[in-house]
Amino acid sequence: MKKTKLLTLLPFMAMMLTSCGNAKPNYIIEYDPDKVYNIGICQLVTHPALDQATNGFIEAVKEGLGESKVKFDQQEAAGNSDTCLTICNSFVSKKVDLIMANATPAVQAAANSTLDIPILGTSVTEYGVALNIKNFDGVIGSNISGTSDLAPLDEQANMVKELFPEAKSVGLLYCSAEANSKYQIDTVKGFLTEKGLTVKTISFAESNELQSVLTANVEGLDVLYIPTDNTCADNTSVIDGVCRAKKLPVICGEENMCKGCGVASLSIDYFNLGKKTGQMAVDIIKNGQDISKMAIAYDESPVKKFNKTICEELDVTVPDSYIEIA
Repeated sequence: MKKTKLLTLLPFMAMMLTSCGNAKPNYIIEYDPDKVYNIGICQLVTHPALDQATNGFIEAVKEGLGESKVKFDQQEAAGNSDTCLTICNSFVSKKVDLIMANATPAVQAAANSTLDIPILGTSVTEYGVALNIKNFDGVIGSNISGTSDLAPLDEQANMVKELFPEAKSVGLLYCSAEANSKYQIDTVKGFLTEKGLTVKTISFAESNELQSVLTANVEGLDVLYIPTDNTCADNTSVIDGVCRAKKLPVICGEENMCKGCGVASLSIDYFNLGKKTGQMAVDIIKNGQDISKMAIAYDESPVKKFNKTICEELDVTVPDSYIEIA
């Protein structure tokens, strides 16, 4: 999950340049069984998917370190990237042992705040895009690693043809301020175009533009697709109000968005994603793993799900392989 403007990432990029000519910093933590470890959690916004990722992270860390051996400083930025930076700077001042950054702006803020404290991101679609790394190979090579919420975009594109074989025109809705959303849209657009579908990109810059922009662009569409976009996720009621009135089915990149406005989704489990991030934290703190060598991890078991209420209202039939969203 992504949001708002990209930060400049000056400290991060300076570190990447400097490390090319200097000895690499030592990112390995020497575990002390008598110490209580402090972990700062910066979450972009209160949202079911991000909440689940944070809860999974906390559970896994408690299981791995022991509940008495860890303290969490959990803060939420109300959707503001500048607040993320303030929060992460406060973690650095407090000298926390590790930062968990939940969503792209939180990771960007953490990257700007420290070159030394280990940072684990989660709910980030594409780290190369988020951190402006060209030819990203999956390992950042610094004090940053984490997990990605990217589900297979080709399979999400396949859902359009699977559920709507007669569809000819597909709208792609996203917030233009979210770099990771544009990455998903560009990728899905290619897959849909290969299938012979006409694609219409619908972008908006701020949430207060969403309703008017969407209303002005839905005519003639057979299906609407939305990636894992934070601004859209915060405004599913607006999207649902426009699309359901037009009998326009929506395929979403994530289950919780689908619950609010969609008919179906190929969705990852954000709680499990958070747990995987927490297990990485345990490996760093307790097991001596070098974060600079840790590859970005993924949820490798996305599930096809459907929204029964909206499907019934729009007379959409889904295959038996789809699971109803609770």
